[in-house]
Amino acid sequence: MARQERERDSTRAAEESGLKEKLVSLNRVAKVTKGGRTFSFAAVVVVGDGKGQVGHGLGKAREVSEAIAKAVKDAEKNLVKVPILNGTIPHEAHGKYDAGRVLIKPAAHGTGVIAGGAMRAVLEAAGVHDVLAKSQGSSNPHNVVKATIAALTSLRSPVEVARQRGISMEKLFNG
Repeated sequence: MARQERERDSTRAAEESGLKEKLVSLNRVAKVTKGGRTFSFAAVVVVGDGKGQVGHGLGKAREVSEAIAKAVKDAEKNLVKVPILNGTIPHEAHGKYDAGRVLIKPAAHGTGVIAGGAMRAVLEAAGVHDVLAKSQGSSNPHNVVKATIAALTSLRSPVEVARQRGISMEKLFNG
């Protein structure tokens, strides 16, 4: 009974904060004991508000719904801000996490999200509408998600670049 209430509370909290959740991967593992097999589930979830905030989380439990609820709760703790410019990213970015390597490039309006599985989930949750992306290393969803978020956190907005260089926005774009 308490488990169902916790699940309802976590989904209600996600809805109230305006975050959309996307299941990236669900893994079933079995522990063999004298009494038979005991199954457990590990869920990787990405949450985002579609306006530049995105986070990822991992949840493990004996039931699928409980694992997903734990992953969503973990993802909400790991939110990062991503600069988005006209539906795309401001510049090219590389990300790396363990063996997972990703390349993300800005794209023209109307291109869409050209990316595979785990990267697509992260980019859509962040609110990026036009982007070209390539996963170049491991296809492990954990590493691809973390590498994608690493690439997105390395992005700098034009306003931030102009402020750091001590020049105006016009001078930044016109040379």
